[in-house]
Amino acid sequence: MTQAPPTPKAARRAHDREIIALAVPAFGALVAEPLFVMVDSAIVGHLGTAQLAGLAVASSLLLTAVAIFVFLAYATTAAVARRVGAGDLPSAIRQGMDGIWLAILLGVATLAVVLPTAPAIVDLLGASDTAAPYAITYLRISAIGIPAMLIVLAATGVLRGLQDTKTPLYVAIAGFAANAALNAGLVYGADLGIAGSAWGTVLAQYGMAAAYLVVVVRGARRHGASLKPDAAGIRACAQAGAPLLIRTLSLRAILMIATAVAARLGDVEIAAHQIILSLWSLLAFALDAIAIAGQAIIGRYLGAGDEEGARGACRRMVQWGIASGIVLGLLVVATSPLILPLFTGDTTVHDAALPALIVVAVSQPICGIVFILDGVLMGAGDGPYLAWAMLATLAVFTPVALLVPVFGGGLTALWLAMTLMMAVRMLTLWTRTRSGRWIVTGATR
Repeated sequence: MTQAPPTPKAARRAHDREIIALAVPAFGALVAEPLFVMVDSAIVGHLGTAQLAGLAVASSLLLTAVAIFVFLAYATTAAVARRVGAGDLPSAIRQGMDGIWLAILLGVATLAVVLPTAPAIVDLLGASDTAAPYAITYLRISAIGIPAMLIVLAATGVLRGLQDTKTPLYVAIAGFAANAALNAGLVYGADLGIAGSAWGTVLAQYGMAAAYLVVVVRGARRHGASLKPDAAGIRACAQAGAPLLIRTLSLRAILMIATAVAARLGDVEIAAHQIILSLWSLLAFALDAIAIAGQAIIGRYLGAGDEEGARGACRRMVQWGIASGIVLGLLVVATSPLILPLFTGDTTVHDAALPALIVVAVSQPICGIVFILDGVLMGAGDGPYLAWAMLATLAVFTPVALLVPVFGGGLTALWLAMTLMMAVRMLTLWTRTRSGRWIVTGATR
């Protein structure tokens, strides 16, 4: 007897269960890296203003490096999930190992560049004479942890592709606790100052990398997958990640241009912009958690050859994105009188930030659609289109943003330009999704 296909309501419930099971733990793991920096800032801040300023410069460089190499997680998630959907777990884990080996190579290469150039990099960012020595110390020591940070990214992608977002959450919680304890002990107990904070973070990062490697290696041995580096596999991972690197660099360029324009508007505006950008990034974590679930789910459906399942999951996740965006937007509007005083007591900054913050709140449903469709296309391995779409978005945003101070626009006008940027992204991603050209089934794209 042939089993009847699930009703639309039953299908939605099944998608909802999958999304929640993957997205909730993913959100917890996403906030780990910012929490590392927050702990470092709280501990180092008590050493003095110069030390805190040095940490701010160095940590911004490290966070940028992580953001640039985030393709290690995204590309690995999609590739592994496809093979899981195709029922080939040994090949899925082998693909994940190739991503980890690529992370090691990139981490060592980045470390080799950062160590000798740390003083020049710090000087390029305009650190003061008093802050620069602390920034160089922190950057050189913490750079030793870059290979571990990239291993964590790639291994996280492996587990997400295997439909496991709980293990990354557990590792992130353990890493956060270890980082806090090590920082406090080395900075104050061992009296190492800012160097102790850097060493604490390095040790915590390598501990997290070790935990991930134990999990992945066990899986490889259980399914008979090779652990040895494979040049062809590593090269394939790099090729799959290259378009996502272009996408990420384009997005970072947009954020840097926005900050540069805000700085031209004045001290009050750049202070307000920093607050809004921090809140915008926090909101992005919530939406990105659903997108990560999308990467894993879409990749699995396409690997299994289930086109209708992929389309249904995409539709449901877009609904989740819109609903989440509306809720987050209303939350921002309702709490804005309480949020702004947490950052500063300067009422002029509040006055500059509030209208722009309302723009951010209204734009959250658009952001929800963008993040979800971005995750869907990543899960489908549609990296080349994402790269071209983001380059087009950068081309539209740049002249509009640069014209804001020319025509006397303020911070609200700048964030309207940011909203335009998100609307362009939504248009490009929606057009691609509607075309169906992203749907390519099979264990590989």
